Amino acid sequence: MNSPHRPTAFGPQGTDGAEPGLGDFASVSVEGLIDAVESAGTKTERRHRWALPLRIAVSLLMLSVLWWRFPEIKWSDLIPTWDLTTLLWLLSATAMTFLGIVLSAVRWQSVLRALHLRERLRVLVPLYFAGQFVSNVLPTTIGGDVLRVSRLSKVNGEPETTFASVALERLTGWLVLPLITFFGLAINPGLRELGRATLLALAVAIVTLVALLVVLLAANHPRLGGRFAATDGWRRFVDAIHRGVTELLRQPLAAMSILAAGLAYQVALCLAALMVAAALGFSWLGLTALLAFYPAVLILQVLPIGIAGLGVRESAFVLFLVPLDVPAEKAVALGLVLYAINVIASLFGAPTFAVGGRRVPVTT
Repeated sequence: MNSPHRPTAFGPQGTDGAEPGLGDFASVSVEGLIDAVESAGTKTERRHRWALPLRIAVSLLMLSVLWWRFPEIKWSDLIPTWDLTTLLWLLSATAMTFLGIVLSAVRWQSVLRALHLRERLRVLVPLYFAGQFVSNVLPTTIGGDVLRVSRLSKVNGEPETTFASVALERLTGWLVLPLITFFGLAINPGLRELGRATLLALAVAIVTLVALLVVLLAANHPRLGGRFAATDGWRRFVDAIHRGVTELLRQPLAAMSILAAGLAYQVALCLAALMVAAALGFSWLGLTALLAFYPAVLILQVLPIGIAGLGVRESAFVLFLVPLDVPAEKAVALGLVLYAINVIASLFGAPTFAVGGRRVPVTT
């Protein structure tokens, strides 16, 4: 029969929580996580129903400010000139975005393997696409990472370890992004002389890296992250992250493979952006400029002040690319087209989201 204290890869499972909330979703059962993601009528959704309209309003406000700041921008300037070359570049960018999502699933698989959970890519790739669908397409304030935790937990019966794998997979991505910025600035001296754009890229990279190191050190410290060992409720998820960090430090080769997969994913995103730039008619931008500045855009666009990064992403592109002689309307168009491509790629996660995960009963 089902056991309420079934052992997991990192220790005993505690009692389930009662309220599926986003802020404390680690404290709820797998069923609560699923309800939080897949039910539009939960108490949590009703309590935070103001969040989504507010974020949409902020995105529209930021786009309006761009329009006011650069009055020469016209709607026609934001649409690529359609010909065969443009179509091929956009199709290539879409294919590269698909590849990036697959590489993210590979990175997730590497983290799971390091945490002693074996899962095939044919399971993880659809789950990752479903998570992208939730994050980029559905009108919800609950992210796709929650969906991935809930769905995979139903399959493997390991909610704590699955939660830790998603958290650590995201954290390793934050480590790669600043390093790419440093590399791009190092190999192209001209990018270090762009004033505010250069300073902002460096500031975002340094703050991100310092914040990440603080989080990882706290998670690995036995008197901080480790103090939640052998506890119940939401604390067991914190302990799972602590043990996951410790496990990765014990496996340097596994950690390197995770970082390599993360690096490949971010480079794929930069290449997709370069292809979109070519489709928009400013292929002179160059890969090194995107390596230096696109990671900062990716970091800034996840700030919870807009919907799906709209407004933030486009403003950041204007700030970074106008000093490189890219017209403001082309910089805005780059952000909007990349968003559209992400939405198109995310739509392929709709079938997996609609079908749902299968529950595997765990017996003792």
